Amino acid sequence: MIIRALAFTVGDLALQQFTQLPSLAVLVAVGVLMGIMARLGYRHSFFFIMGFLWASAFAYYQLNDRLSSELEGIPLTITGKISNLPDQNSQRANFEFFVKETSEKLPDKIKLSWYEPTAVLHAGETWTFNVKLKRPHANFNLGSQDFERWLFTQNIGATGTIYAKKPPVFVAAASLFDVDYLRQIIGDNLTQRYGENISTALLKALTIGDDNGLSSKNWDTFRITGTTHLIVISGSHIALVAGLIYWLTLKLWTRLHILKFSPPRAAALASLITAIAYASLAGFVVPTKRAVIMLGIVMLASFYQRPLNHLQSFAIALFGMLIFNPTMLLSIGFWLSFLAVALILYRVAGRLQSPPNWLNGVDIQLTVSLGLSPLLLFFFQQTSLISPLVNFVAVPIVELLLVPFALLLIVLIFVMPESADKLFFVLSHILQWLMQGLEFAEILPNAVIDSPQPSFFVLILSCLGLLWLFAPRGIPARWLGLILNLPLLFPIIAKLNNGDAMVTVLDVGQGLAVSVQTQKHELLYDAGAKFPNGGDMGKSVVLPFFRYQGVKQLDTLLISHGDNDHIGGAESVLQALPVNQILTSVPEKFIPYQSTICHAGQTWTWDSVIFTILSPEKMFDGDNNNSCVLKIETKQGSVLFTGDIEASAENLLVENAREQLRSTVLIAPHHGSKTSSTLPFLDAVKPETVLISSGYRNQFHHPNKDVLARYHSVNAKILTSANDGALTVKLNSSGVTIESLRNTNGKYWNFVVGTKVND
Repeated sequence: MIIRALAFTVGDLALQQFTQLPSLAVLVAVGVLMGIMARLGYRHSFFFIMGFLWASAFAYYQLNDRLSSELEGIPLTITGKISNLPDQNSQRANFEFFVKETSEKLPDKIKLSWYEPTAVLHAGETWTFNVKLKRPHANFNLGSQDFERWLFTQNIGATGTIYAKKPPVFVAAASLFDVDYLRQIIGDNLTQRYGENISTALLKALTIGDDNGLSSKNWDTFRITGTTHLIVISGSHIALVAGLIYWLTLKLWTRLHILKFSPPRAAALASLITAIAYASLAGFVVPTKRAVIMLGIVMLASFYQRPLNHLQSFAIALFGMLIFNPTMLLSIGFWLSFLAVALILYRVAGRLQSPPNWLNGVDIQLTVSLGLSPLLLFFFQQTSLISPLVNFVAVPIVELLLVPFALLLIVLIFVMPESADKLFFVLSHILQWLMQGLEFAEILPNAVIDSPQPSFFVLILSCLGLLWLFAPRGIPARWLGLILNLPLLFPIIAKLNNGDAMVTVLDVGQGLAVSVQTQKHELLYDAGAKFPNGGDMGKSVVLPFFRYQGVKQLDTLLISHGDNDHIGGAESVLQALPVNQILTSVPEKFIPYQSTICHAGQTWTWDSVIFTILSPEKMFDGDNNNSCVLKIETKQGSVLFTGDIEASAENLLVENAREQLRSTVLIAPHHGSKTSSTLPFLDAVKPETVLISSGYRNQFHHPNKDVLARYHSVNAKILTSANDGALTVKLNSSGVTIESLRNTNGKYWNFVVGTKVND
């Protein structure tokens, strides 16, 4: 069974590598081939093809349930149900919405934001909203998580905002039998009774899977200490609670002498019901689904007294989850969850002698922590070195103490509130001590290791080495498994040649952040925006990109001017990386950091690549025209960085530095605003390509249509980060080449450029 399940998984995985889905004619031909395999008795090939075809059919169904481009930005009236726990504060509310009634053909499920909400939303309620929608679209960069992939796996066919000019209308309250409404009631009771604090937030996460109350700093702590799996409801939580109920039911049933079911059968049934109930409270996320399916298989086998080993239950769970939803393979949690179980089975199954329980626990914890490290480096370019030690202490506290009593607290709130208060007092102190311990651990030296993303070959090599290392005693030379991990531990980072440069315009939405790499140096030009709701392009885009590329420090951080969409992410970059020099037109914004004012005439050379500041030559009123204008030159070509300069600064540059303006690539001034990119300036630059950093369907309508016409008038090729994702300019011996990340790394679920550049 395990081979067939793996064959189905590989077939599914093969489909997920496609940039475009196979045509129906190809799928029919593959279906015929599957029939031939079945007829010839090639069962493994049959399951491989079946996995491919099933994933294809599922993908076609989900892609057909997406918003049409013709309906983007059009005010629409929709009625439907709030389908999850809203993440709401006074500034905005984010929630998923099942559409029930609409005049247009819309996706069944959409994700909405309501800014400055005038009502408190609850899961399960039915509302009528006036909305503006857009197709699934997100920033697209190396190192960052693919939010479009997440939307696809959640079957969310559009995102949008509530149109404030027409007030929302409440239609109906939630049904009493709605699980999300029950989760909402539990969460509201916890907040009303105990306030908004870290203890309440953690209890919500552990009981109902609501992590909205946890801050980004909290998540950083969990990530660095390797304890994220303890805070979200994971498979181990489900197994623990189900096991506890199994034991209690078994003991109680033997005393009741009820003969209709034997104690083991009654305990199996009670355990399974408990697991399903707890997973429902968690919102049935991927790890809980896996745990429920595996537990259900084992418990049903016990109920019907059928022999079933762990490997068989693992295979059935894997097969069952991918039959239910083949896109689960696109979830990082899927891989971490299943491979953690596979590592445990590999480590403990078939051993002739088991170590003592406490030592066995240490061994399993080390196995899982080390075994998942290659995957964590592959997905996140980061893994925790202190995770085994921290988890050795934290796992018993959370799983044996906090989780059972947190669930008991939920029951007591409704039946014995005074007892619940006393229990909360105890749990709150334990949670605070736990957080203090984790916060102490996260500041330990070398708590985490950052590494560029390993290649797929290095990942496979490392996994084989760990399997060899974790093999049972008697397997010869197990220590040689460490050798296969050397390429992972000591990665070879590809360097540019002397005289080469690579410029990457990161996709930071409506803002600017550009990485410039030479053979031995790194410059960051601007750092994107930082938003009041916690969004930070420096943290979510720039730093993950640097981790992906193996950048450990910056030689220069150049912030063109003081607008938030250029300077907002700088603080996060400065806190995370050593920076040798800060150049800026707004030095007063970098106190207490030491910075230098940029001005025309500054020049330096890195690895035979020339850097020159062309502006400002004099100070203008307002920030935009004071932007630091940078030109980099190699033997093959040049790139001009212009910040947000407008017509006044452009005219001065044409007057005083016309010869120096000529550049192969122009990074569009002010995101393609109508106040910039004057014809005299473009005639002086004569760019072959213009790169525009702008947000998809941004409120400023950048790039302006007249500006696009001016770019076309000088015969420049145009690429936008909104449509093309991160844009990379390579200046090397091959000349000047420009790559769009959506073209090189996009998959079939990613945003596809429409016919319009902007509307």
